[in-house]
Amino acid sequence: MKRQLIPILASLLTFSLHAYAEINSEVIALQDRWAEVNYQLSGDQQVEAFAVLSDQADQVTVRYPESAEAWIWSGIIKSTYAGAKGGLGALSLAKDSRRDLEKAMDIDPDAMNGSAYTSLGTLYYSVPGWPVGFGDNDKADKLLSKALTIAPQDIDANYFYAEFMRDQKDYEKARELYLKAQAAPARPGRSLADQGRQEDIRRALAQLN
Repeated sequence: MKRQLIPILASLLTFSLHAYAEINSEVIALQDRWAEVNYQLSGDQQVEAFAVLSDQADQVTVRYPESAEAWIWSGIIKSTYAGAKGGLGALSLAKDSRRDLEKAMDIDPDAMNGSAYTSLGTLYYSVPGWPVGFGDNDKADKLLSKALTIAPQDIDANYFYAEFMRDQKDYEKARELYLKAQAAPARPGRSLADQGRQEDIRRALAQLN
């Protein structure tokens, strides 16, 4: 019986590794395309590209419903799409983003350095409050703070908490967090995103100065 199990387990392991590689490649494709659309496009062209990318993200989460990373990127794409689109349709996209990020947290809250906490916290302070939307600064603060406890050196965790602090008019804390984000180590395979985020940080610091 044990001898029969060995080839079966080996086969299952091979299948699992292949499935993981497939998930990883599709998530990386979403990640890379998001950076292109977010930092290299603008106006109607950007909005149209985000619409296509949002549909692609939905397809990935359907194929891999247990991948926290897939749900995180689906949520990030929808929230950025909402910001680019604006208007009444943006709130619906923000709600879809919240759903996807909460799904990711149910699967693995620490995935991608706690990116679900960062992205969801950003949503909570960016969206209007009741009765128009679900915005809530207290929830935003808790989520963004949690993201920093998971990944204290992460460029996005520091940058978005800095954005929140600037929004709260705590400019000293905002500056401290922007500088931490600026000093964050480069992320392998994320050169375009890092370059764009560093430009965001430079602009934010210039405005504070």
